[in-house]
Amino acid sequence: MVQDIVDNVPRARHAVVLSADGIPRGSTDSLTGQDVRTISAAMAGMQSLSRATAHFAGLSPERAWIQTVIEFQHGWVFLIGAGQGAYLAAAAEPDVDMEQLSFRMNRLVARLGSNLTAPPRVNAADAENAGEGRQTQDRDADHSVTVLGELDKAVASVPGAVHALLLGANGLPRGASAGIGRDLADTISAAMTGIHAYSRATAPFAGGARDDEWSQTVIEFQHGWVFLIAAGDGDFLAASAEHDCDIEEFTTQLNDAIPALTSRSVAQGGRASDA
Repeated sequence: MVQDIVDNVPRARHAVVLSADGIPRGSTDSLTGQDVRTISAAMAGMQSLSRATAHFAGLSPERAWIQTVIEFQHGWVFLIGAGQGAYLAAAAEPDVDMEQLSFRMNRLVARLGSNLTAPPRVNAADAENAGEGRQTQDRDADHSVTVLGELDKAVASVPGAVHALLLGANGLPRGASAGIGRDLADTISAAMTGIHAYSRATAPFAGGARDDEWSQTVIEFQHGWVFLIAAGDGDFLAASAEHDCDIEEFTTQLNDAIPALTSRSVAQGGRASDA
């Protein structure tokens, strides 16, 4: 059943079914046992960290995670839910028909049904409550990170854009758009550092080497989007938007801001006026 994806979607490469704990449940024929174990572990970490960023996209009663997509120059990796506590990861070449691949992945999930249900280690309600706690903590923070005018402008110029945060190569926040408190910045920085590491670990799954260039990771929720893009010299941009936002335009605005951001040093935790 898992093999159906690569057999019927041109340029699809691999597929793996895994539990939330990273235990392989099934895979396509072209992967070795070690390949399957590696991608299962990486995808388990990825889904956990992806869910932990939901509050970055804004407050909403409906914040369910939908999927995580990782883009490389040499291909794509897709991750979706496959029942309670189970997930489906697929890899494809750069020019794959994404609509067809998504259709096959979701059809497989429907066919597998409850057979893949695996009890999660963390109760979903507890995870939601943890997210609410982080939001409350951030609202109560009495200090914020350095405001970068370039990021503030990018957020203000695109309807539905919510936040933008510049992270250094060390994973620490270097500056952000207005309205991001220190607690939120620190929480998202930690999650994004892990997401970047897991993203790079999936490069061989997508058909390249571990050091092949990663482009971006996009996380889709019911209420919005969270994404991470390279910003040069080891830095990263984490950003979020409402679900109806034009994220392609938002990404363009952020990429246009990168040269100015990387041309100057931002003091960690300092105060700065809008540029």
